[in-house]
Amino acid sequence: MVEETAEAVTKVITRKQAGQSSKGLAVMSLGEHLNELRRRLIYALLGLAPIFILGLVFGQQLLNFLIRPVQQALMDAGLPPTLQATGIFETFGTYLLLAVLITVVFGFPWILYQAWRFVAPGLFDAEKRFAHILLPMSVVLTVVGVAFMYKVILPILLTFFVHFTTGIGNQTVETAPVPEGVVLATTPVLAKDPPTPTAGQSWINSELRQWRVALPTEDGSVAVFGTPLIKAAGITQLPRVREYVDQLVGLALAFAGAFQAPVVVLLLGWVGIVDIPMLKKYRKYVLFIVVVVAAAITPPDPFSIFLLAVPLYGLFELGVLLLGVFPRRARVKHADGVNE
Repeated sequence: MVEETAEAVTKVITRKQAGQSSKGLAVMSLGEHLNELRRRLIYALLGLAPIFILGLVFGQQLLNFLIRPVQQALMDAGLPPTLQATGIFETFGTYLLLAVLITVVFGFPWILYQAWRFVAPGLFDAEKRFAHILLPMSVVLTVVGVAFMYKVILPILLTFFVHFTTGIGNQTVETAPVPEGVVLATTPVLAKDPPTPTAGQSWINSELRQWRVALPTEDGSVAVFGTPLIKAAGITQLPRVREYVDQLVGLALAFAGAFQAPVVVLLLGWVGIVDIPMLKKYRKYVLFIVVVVAAAITPPDPFSIFLLAVPLYGLFELGVLLLGVFPRRARVKHADGVNE
């Protein structure tokens, strides 16, 4: 198979060079190639600059959006929906990281376009048509993979791990009769903060899981301060902002890569490494690998494993289906048709 692949690549290159010569296309020198590459890199960086500025403008909103799932998971477990920053610059560093991520994600199509403008002159029309299929497909699958991770898998993972940690080392608090003459203080429990509290008033916000108190400030106004209310447990859930965002980005990259399975299958089929009979023959092994990966990533319950394994295996089958619609022989025929 390796020899056949090498022979096919040599044949395509030879025909491509002959086709270019027959069309009278100019052959660029090494210096011209480097100048064109430098020009495309400059265009790519200039195009990323305004996106980075927008990332700085909307970075805080994105951070609020990303921490919302973990806040909800903490609230569902009866814990205060609060994340912590253990360093002075931790939150600001995370904000800058998100600005860079926004630049990379939203600027990726522009980078691909510049890369395409650099390599497109050396491609056949048939090869350009196939690139027009793969590039948009890859972008769409990336968006779908990240959205699936955020909306479906992330809440399941957070709920499992938050409850798992909360259930370790629970402390049993003893009770005893209240001594005679002792009156317990009563603090009102509210779902929301009062609109205009006066200095000295206190209450419990049941939604935030906080004891809150209104205190006067230096300018004469009243500010509300709060402290989290935590259950008696051996391990306290206090997730860090930077650690959570780093793990979230890692999950997003993993799912974006996993959802490229149809593109990978198409590429492997077009270069002759795999074909449809081979893919069908090893289908059961692919299913086994998918189930193992799903079991390693998700909580150990059948529903979570099923929820991840089904779309991953479905992506593999989609790649097989697309390889049948766009087979390798059609690609080779189009590529060779220049001289035939």
